[in-house]
Amino acid sequence: MNEHMEQVQTRSVPTVPIFGIRFSRMDMNDTVAYLEEVIRTRQIHQVITGNPIMVMTALEDPKYMEVMKSAELVVPDGTGVVWAANYCGIPVAERVAGFDLLHELMRVGETYRWKVFLLGSTPEVIQETASRLQKQYPGVVICGYRDGFFDSDQDDEVIAEIREAAPDLLFVARAVNNQEPWIGEHKHKLGVPLVMGVGGSFDVISGKSKRAPVLFQKMRAEWLYRLLREPTRAKRMLALPQFVAKVVREKENVTKSV
Repeated sequence: MNEHMEQVQTRSVPTVPIFGIRFSRMDMNDTVAYLEEVIRTRQIHQVITGNPIMVMTALEDPKYMEVMKSAELVVPDGTGVVWAANYCGIPVAERVAGFDLLHELMRVGETYRWKVFLLGSTPEVIQETASRLQKQYPGVVICGYRDGFFDSDQDDEVIAEIREAAPDLLFVARAVNNQEPWIGEHKHKLGVPLVMGVGGSFDVISGKSKRAPVLFQKMRAEWLYRLLREPTRAKRMLALPQFVAKVVREKENVTKSV
């Protein structure tokens, strides 16, 4: 155990800073292998699946920026981040989509019989998600689940429930404005080695919504598919062209550490 602990402590993740936020440059396989070590050695890791909207939010909100910077691992989920790193000359290996990372971790978890807790979304969605994941990955133990509709005065109750279940992984799907901050604030109290925000993944897994077709995925245009299906996202999506314009305009400073 001590040997493995030493490996994680001394192993450095190759990163590229995008406006001060350090994104991992590892591919999916290396990311999963790294997180395997993290879980084995019981080290607390907040994994953020970062995208341009989150970067732009962080640039406008110092508290959100602090959350992004304090996360132990930020993977390049958004294709815009992959483009920016490449455009600025420090490319990442590939896009590491949060939805795919969740499934890769579940797949590997079958070997170790990892315990998984699911937190977020509606009662119906979270229950169906738990049921489907348990059927798809019978070697993993879904040790608990709870919907995401609770206020801050219930945080201690939720944390106690998760601690009692003692999961190896905690996947959290809450509103975009509080998902990462909530994890960042409570990750050490939770005591779970790997805590990851998964956005709308539970909606897709449960069947409530569909993931973008393969064509859109290959075109790196999942954002366009979501926009076409949910026009109300238009205002939020404005962050994407703003991000691109900012990267082009400030190319020399994008990857400078802040």
